[in-house]
Amino acid sequence: MKQKKILYVTAECKGFVVTGGLAEVAGSLPQAIMKENKGYKVKVLMPLYKKISEEFGNKLKFVGATTVVLAWRSLYCGIFSLTKGNVEYYFVDNKYYFDRDNVYGYYDDGERFAFFSKCVFAACDIINYHPDIIHTNDWHTALVNVYLDILYKKQGYLMDIKSVFTIHNIEYQGVYGLDFIENVIGIDLKYTDILEYNGLVNLVKGAIVCSDLVTTVSPRYSREIATAAYACGLEHIIRINGNKVIGIINGIDTDFYNPETDKSIAYNYNSEDFSSKSLNKVQLQKELGLEENKDKCMIGLISRLVSHKGVDLLIEKFDELMKEDVQVVILGKGDDYYQNKFLELAWRYREKVRTIIDFNTNLSKKIYASCDLFLMPSKMEPCGLSQMIACRYGTLPIVRATGGLYDSIKNYENGVGNGFVFKDFDANQMLDKIKYAISVYNNKEELNKLIKSAMETDFSWGASAKNYIEAYKKLLA
Repeated sequence: MKQKKILYVTAECKGFVVTGGLAEVAGSLPQAIMKENKGYKVKVLMPLYKKISEEFGNKLKFVGATTVVLAWRSLYCGIFSLTKGNVEYYFVDNKYYFDRDNVYGYYDDGERFAFFSKCVFAACDIINYHPDIIHTNDWHTALVNVYLDILYKKQGYLMDIKSVFTIHNIEYQGVYGLDFIENVIGIDLKYTDILEYNGLVNLVKGAIVCSDLVTTVSPRYSREIATAAYACGLEHIIRINGNKVIGIINGIDTDFYNPETDKSIAYNYNSEDFSSKSLNKVQLQKELGLEENKDKCMIGLISRLVSHKGVDLLIEKFDELMKEDVQVVILGKGDDYYQNKFLELAWRYREKVRTIIDFNTNLSKKIYASCDLFLMPSKMEPCGLSQMIACRYGTLPIVRATGGLYDSIKNYENGVGNGFVFKDFDANQMLDKIKYAISVYNNKEELNKLIKSAMETDFSWGASAKNYIEAYKKLLA
């Protein structure tokens, strides 16, 4: 059987450059698809950022170059390659756009990623790879789907290529003034309706309209974004195109997050014998200057400290939570208000609480391995990875029923489940669920069954890859 070719287009990818969950997906899903089904070949395309050049310079192989036209600009586009694992990675080189210290956050981000999107088709020619499916991700690559439809298919070219667009977080839509169409995107104004929304250019809207299939990072989120509460204004577009929107939950790298082999933690363990998990707790207590007591219930929170992560609920009920016999460890960065508030709470309850304002992978793994309970009270959570990682380390998640949290965590009832779920975005409901989780923690027989259940939940990318392959098959049929 002839291999089906997928070109996976992303703004970031684990192993090269990471700012968030998109990179985790891009770094894991292509590998998992090829491992799961030999009938699929996946190549990944992304920008050649300064960080990648500096880290992999001598390993990068020059493939070719051309000139790409972006509206009135004629621009150099070089293509470099590197193979990692079973996947070939290709990089679009243009020093003006990508030789910068950061991935995002520049005044010309729209232009930078419009250029990258236009280069996708030039890259296919240079590397002699003509895909059956082009799979793009979030607003940065949304124009790939638009260009494929307007510049190629509407002109009778590339008719056999299907396009998939994944929404990782609909909050970020790529919104610009209407002059962006002629000045940057470079398409005929007769196609304005495809991109215009509320008097502005909306790149995510354009990708939804032009794609053959739209996926989100969990089934629940695919339903939530059809409502005004979650869609950030695009609910009408989602509803109109609802017949091509599906949700597939992400996975995690179960080799990287493995308590049996993890070198970041002091004591390794697995789902058959997790008796040494509590020794990690004592080690972390020692490092953080907390009371060293393996029987003390420890609650962890690893999160961006921003409002949609639900941290307001925790702040509201923190004084009441402190009446319980618990320790709390908070790791994250975010808005100044929340950073300062959690630092203040840690100072006020310094016998029981530690707040670390940082992104620190090694420390995060120590927290996952040491805590007994893990809090994710999110207002919205398209997928979420922390709840899956917590389960992998036998740390029981307490989550709100939203997005991927709802899809991945089954509320503990009648001896069945892998965590604790509260329904509404309500501080009292959250606190009640935390108190119930603490009561389960104090029943060691019940607790051990639940820990085993959590650790044995399959959050591998293999499960997600199967769902993507099934979606690809239907699309190509």
